[in-house]
Amino acid sequence: MILVITTELILPNETDLINQMFQEGLDLLHIRKPWLSRNEMLEFITQIDKTFHSQLVLHTYYDLGKEFNISRFHFREIDRREEAYKPFVEENTISTSVHDITTYNTLDKEWEYAFISPFFPSISKKGYGLDSTIKEEVKHRNNPDVKLIALGGINQDNIHEVFEAETDGAALLGAIWESEEPLKVFRKCRNALMS
Repeated sequence: MILVITTELILPNETDLINQMFQEGLDLLHIRKPWLSRNEMLEFITQIDKTFHSQLVLHTYYDLGKEFNISRFHFREIDRREEAYKPFVEENTISTSVHDITTYNTLDKEWEYAFISPFFPSISKKGYGLDSTIKEEVKHRNNPDVKLIALGGINQDNIHEVFEAETDGAALLGAIWESEEPLKVFRKCRNALMS
């Protein structure tokens, strides 16, 4: 499974690129834009082809789910601890983020998957994850109910290592959006998995 997470700010032609990635096999898109107003978010989602709305995951403005037929919602660690996700468990697919395998192993089966990061040193947050041991920690995974998605520093050159570590997927962010040619990078990552 390959997921893409948006950047925090809106980029030129971003929704065109997103539509093209979906056409080329993108599994899920996480819309993580904490600075957008509700109207800007509405506008952003409207520019994504309706046929892909069921593959969108909202990080904010969860109420827009009903409007756009979106039933996937992502909750940060703090939201999970404060149980802000509880009203969304019924009839929706929920995901969350963790930063160590011990926390991941304690997640209940109501979570579809969890991002674990940083898997490699981050591309978008310079210096973040340089000392990360996540890749080694994954060996201690013992949660059979929740899929594990690697996040952080993943690109076409190392994506195979993510799957060799027996995770269930990879989330791309910096490799895509810091590139001059996001679509080409997405293709290369997808092809690396196919081969």
